[in-house]
Amino acid sequence: MIQAPATPPSSRRRHDREIISLAVPAFGALVAEPLFVMVDSAIVGHLGTPQLAGLAVAAALLTTAVSIFVFLAYATTAAVARRVGAGDLASAIRQGMDGIWLALLLGIAVIAVALPTAPWLVDVFGASDTAAPYATTYLRISSLGIPAMLVVMAATGVLRGLQDTRTPLYVAIGGFAANGALNAGLVYGAGLGIAGSAWGTVIAQVSMAVAYLVVVVRGARRHGASLRPDAAGIRASAQAGVPLLVRTLSLRAVLMIATAVAARLGDTEIAAHQIILSLWSLMAFALDAIAIAGQAIIGRYLGADDAKGAREACRRMVQWGIVSGVVFGALIVLARPLFVPLFTSDRSVQDTLLPALLVVALSQPIAGVVFVLDGVLMGAGDGRYLAWAMLVTLAVFAPVALLVPVIGGGLTTLWWAMALMMVVRMVTLWLRTRSGKWVITGVTR
Repeated sequence: MIQAPATPPSSRRRHDREIISLAVPAFGALVAEPLFVMVDSAIVGHLGTPQLAGLAVAAALLTTAVSIFVFLAYATTAAVARRVGAGDLASAIRQGMDGIWLALLLGIAVIAVALPTAPWLVDVFGASDTAAPYATTYLRISSLGIPAMLVVMAATGVLRGLQDTRTPLYVAIGGFAANGALNAGLVYGAGLGIAGSAWGTVIAQVSMAVAYLVVVVRGARRHGASLRPDAAGIRASAQAGVPLLVRTLSLRAVLMIATAVAARLGDTEIAAHQIILSLWSLMAFALDAIAIAGQAIIGRYLGADDAKGAREACRRMVQWGIVSGVVFGALIVLARPLFVPLFTSDRSVQDTLLPALLVVALSQPIAGVVFVLDGVLMGAGDGRYLAWAMLVTLAVFAPVALLVPVIGGGLTTLWWAMALMMVVRMVTLWLRTRSGKWVITGVTR
């Protein structure tokens, strides 16, 4: 993939230790978000298929609203890591504080848009008449937690850049436990139905944001970094995130198109799609743990002017991604009889999702390469290329997915289109890493 001499065994072992020390804790933190959705899906799924279908539409909208701002974590990780590599911790944390203030402002803006437009958004997304009321209720309540989730993203980026993925793990464990307990208590104990699930998630999200802020503020004071909002710094953070915003919007468009197509196939298909998408997201975040390690490691190497170390780390992480993808694919196939009944007892939903799950399993090794290379290029600050590559992917995927109702094959055909999307992403990212144009050293790109 990268034209460089073979990595010596001693260097491979060093890179393995770095990857493991960052990726293993990052895995726990990354899977918190899809686990939140999976817990909600499992609890709400037993209320009925219309409720689960409503959650599917609302969750897709909420995930989009939050995930389009994922640059708050990714761009911050790369920028902070470069400064860590250069030995300037105060500047690194100050960079992170700018991202946190930007996250808070963006979160407030999203709430202002989401609350009044919730019914319209649900309708545009293709929810059925039976699912739409549940989707609207969940969307309106859960949108109140968006500022907290964006703050969590930015603060997580600060800690990752500082090579700390353990703290996000601890916060994620606490948030996941709180979310599960609150959801079960409010949905069934208090009898609030789908509204209880939304409120439980919001409370858990706010608690996580508070925990992160305590850690980051302590670090800022320890290193003498200012906590006050800086207009120039916030503006610079926003400008640096624009290419990643374009990249993420394109990716979210792919997922929204897929969910919209599934919604129009019927309540059974969209309910099955929600379960598969929850699992797919879990696998994606698990594979992304190596990519998170890549962001922190690559950024640090480039900030320290170590181009050779960056190339070697990239090569090793790709190998990790392939092996992890194979393992996750096998787990999906072997464990599907165990986890599918946890989400729904509706036999028609189960029969619809099983063939599509096999497609997801087969595509996991490809996903392993995609997520790792995505993380490497983010760590290198190569956001502009990532934006163009994702736009190309969207242009290939959209017409194929929209033709699924015409082609036939239902949900399984739709997930074959998703597999095609991952292949296109892999090719575009492979071409860039092979060129070596991403290797630019220094405190800033």
